[in-house]
Amino acid sequence: MLKFIRLSAVTVAALFLVGCGGPAQPPADVLATTSIIGDAAERIAGGRIRVDVLMGPGTDPHRFQPSAGDLSRLTSAKLLLFNGLHLEGKMTDHLEQTTNGRAVAVTRDLPLDKLLLADANGGEHDPHVWFDVSLWKTCVGTIRDSMIEKFPEHADAFRANAAEYLAELDALDLRVREKASSLSKERRVLVTSHDAFGYFARAYGFEVKGLQGVSTGAESGTADVSTLAGFIATRKVPALFTETSVPPRGLQQVLDAVQRQHGWNVHLVGDHESLYSDSLGPKGTPTGTYAGTVLHNIDIIVKHLQ
Repeated sequence: MLKFIRLSAVTVAALFLVGCGGPAQPPADVLATTSIIGDAAERIAGGRIRVDVLMGPGTDPHRFQPSAGDLSRLTSAKLLLFNGLHLEGKMTDHLEQTTNGRAVAVTRDLPLDKLLLADANGGEHDPHVWFDVSLWKTCVGTIRDSMIEKFPEHADAFRANAAEYLAELDALDLRVREKASSLSKERRVLVTSHDAFGYFARAYGFEVKGLQGVSTGAESGTADVSTLAGFIATRKVPALFTETSVPPRGLQQVLDAVQRQHGWNVHLVGDHESLYSDSLGPKGTPTGTYAGTVLHNIDIIVKHLQ
């Protein structure tokens, strides 16, 4: 009878877990705040440790509000990798105050003279460093070193995987430069939802304008829409680019203002051609990796600015 009761308890527990969506996943060895960081960590890990990502595809890290479950994941992970430079918005203080070397800002090793200043909202510097592939390589090195320090038993594998990945990033950087050079200088004017492409502009020879500031937490007003509309009409910009993690309504207002106030026809690029700014695409898709999103972005930009 006792044996029957024990079996029944196990059965009930199993049914309870199914009803709650299945058993809870074990804690991550490495938890990355963004999918961009997570992609690099997974490449370096090579399946030897478990890497999870806190923010899913299409998530805006500037506005992200962690749930109770998210906070539990942050607490249980052995290593937290976050961007820093206030990309994570309200989570920044929590991440920076995490002790015991468990939380690492992947931008920590970037020289100050390589960082762009931000607007008045958020932090002092622009956090979108990954748009310059050569700059992102430094962050990948920080991710590698942090993982080796936390999991020294896999050091050789991590170094080898990172070396292979960094070589791929060298080739990626070259491809972006070649594609960008196919546009004449006067056509390299990129208008987006928020001012996330400053590092891209500096690295690949573009001029960029964003409706919102470096952080999407900064709301745009009528004056911002009017000023940007005037710029677009004056420069004869042919296309505006929406972003996957930012609602397009702001740029739609700019589009209407350009046509109504200045009589200039401009195309709003969106849907499957939206640019990836603060997040990668879904896993298993061409834009589900950092390299995939970088190539998607430059291909779409060149296509619509030519």
